[in-house]
Amino acid sequence: MQNDLFLGFNLDAWITILTVLSMFTTLLFTKLRTDIVFLAAIGVLFVTGVLDAKEAFSGFSSSSVVVIGVLFIVVAGLTHTGVLQWIVKHLLGQPFSYRKAVVRLMLPVAGLSSFLSNTTVVAMFVGIVKMWSKKLGISPSKLLIPLSYVSGMGGVCTLIGTPPNLIISGLYADKTGHTMNVLATTIPGLFCLGVGILSIIVFRRLLPDRKAPESAFEATSEYTVELLVPSDNKHIGQTLADAGLYAPKGGSLLEIYHFDNIPTPVSEGEFIMGGDRLVYAGQIEEILELKNSHGLVSADHHVFSLSEVDRNRRLRTAYVTFGSALIGTTIGNSSFEHDNNMTLVAVARRGQRINESPRQVTLEAGDTLLLECPPQLSIDTEKLSAQLHFFDSDQLPNVGPKTFIATAIMIAMVVVSSLNILPLLECAFLAAGAMLVLGCCTPTQAMQSINGEILIVFAGSVVLGEAIQKTGLAEQLAFGILDICGSNPLVVMTAICLVGTFITEFISNTAAGAMFFPIMYEAAEKLGYEPYPFLIALMISVSSSFATPIGSPTHMLVYGPGGYRFSDFMRIGLLMNIIILVANIFIVNIVYPLTMIGN
Repeated sequence: MQNDLFLGFNLDAWITILTVLSMFTTLLFTKLRTDIVFLAAIGVLFVTGVLDAKEAFSGFSSSSVVVIGVLFIVVAGLTHTGVLQWIVKHLLGQPFSYRKAVVRLMLPVAGLSSFLSNTTVVAMFVGIVKMWSKKLGISPSKLLIPLSYVSGMGGVCTLIGTPPNLIISGLYADKTGHTMNVLATTIPGLFCLGVGILSIIVFRRLLPDRKAPESAFEATSEYTVELLVPSDNKHIGQTLADAGLYAPKGGSLLEIYHFDNIPTPVSEGEFIMGGDRLVYAGQIEEILELKNSHGLVSADHHVFSLSEVDRNRRLRTAYVTFGSALIGTTIGNSSFEHDNNMTLVAVARRGQRINESPRQVTLEAGDTLLLECPPQLSIDTEKLSAQLHFFDSDQLPNVGPKTFIATAIMIAMVVVSSLNILPLLECAFLAAGAMLVLGCCTPTQAMQSINGEILIVFAGSVVLGEAIQKTGLAEQLAFGILDICGSNPLVVMTAICLVGTFITEFISNTAAGAMFFPIMYEAAEKLGYEPYPFLIALMISVSSSFATPIGSPTHMLVYGPGGYRFSDFMRIGLLMNIIILVANIFIVNIVYPLTMIGN
């Protein structure tokens, strides 16, 4: 039965095909957690017998996955000692043109992304770029897409800069017994980076000029109103709910101030007293109707400004992240405000405030929210950060001696690994240990920095590659590509890289790397060529996703703050995909000339 074929594939191959297609469909069209989807795929391949126990869980012991986990701790040491903040502060400067601004932004981001998590670097730069763009008089939408693009292009310059490089190099080591140098992709990566920066400058007119989302919230007097309860008001002694003042049509009650001028926690059971001041947010016209219907009068001033509410509360802006559980819901019908001790004041979409009661707006990915929060709100908690990304952060460490210690540790790790003194895995463990021993981060910070969801996705990607290889899918697909493209190695390399670039617009670049590794490897061997240069080209291509905001986590980070539309990425992204693909194939074949096996 195992050898029976249908359309050239055996039963295990078809199970693998259906599992992969189901997994990608689920990721595209549902809100299920990515790690759960990958675990389910592993489970299906194991239960159906496509993979045995050792093969099904081999990803969790893969050296490339372990390296990624250990590097989280190294990055934590760099983050908590202020290395990234120091670089941001001293390298951006005050350029006098858009061209110079792009170069001043992209070079340090590319350098950092070569050694650190792209997502970490972009998250650090988003708020800085928004403030910087206002100072330069440039729309942030002109800089945030280049920020995201260059983080990906910089990441391919080293094996540790982006997960697909680690996954592909790890699979290559498992297959051949030979390890790739940590700087194997540096020259091709730098060439593509230079071409990418030049392309963005030349085609900058294709970058959208969008209004910053938070600009809809610049005049707070337009959306907060304060009303006073006269001493002879008929509702004195009633609760806010009984009087109909707790959740009036078109708005929500933010604060109630009694005679002592201390804000009282808003509760529908709070009793109304003469002289109380009620602060509302929402549709001002509808809220002001309370003056006539409930006998209230206007207070003499608005209490809120954008940066500060009072000593106890402040306003913050945040956007709804892709995959957030808030998408498709309304704040008014959830416990979000109560659970996080915050109140929704207003909602903007693509830079325009939505003229509806904010608590009744059905939220979409990228929506910008104005929230009244405690001043010391911890915006980095895992629960809250999975729903919202805040534009500001109070948790910026001071630069000190440990900043330079962490930098030295990182440089030593890269140098020792690139000179082949020690393998990358050992170097990463030593660097992580040094970060802990020398106090660059605490054990708690180190453990909190390890993202279990990402590690499961990486491990699952390795397992998918194993299944594609074992079931013969890789060999069949490689033969199919050879039948279409012929025996020209450049044509075959270009075709697989083109498909890889397209696929990675819709799925994890890690998964794309693991899926295409066996196909590229088999195709190279069938042609009789050493697979090494083919795999270098594959590394760059699966990290070259520019045309959709879902193609990379960094695109998702800038989507809301830039006020972008889905099509904004496609306008310049499709052209960037083609340009980088051509540059990739050209430079890889210059640096790593194709050689026949055995030569």
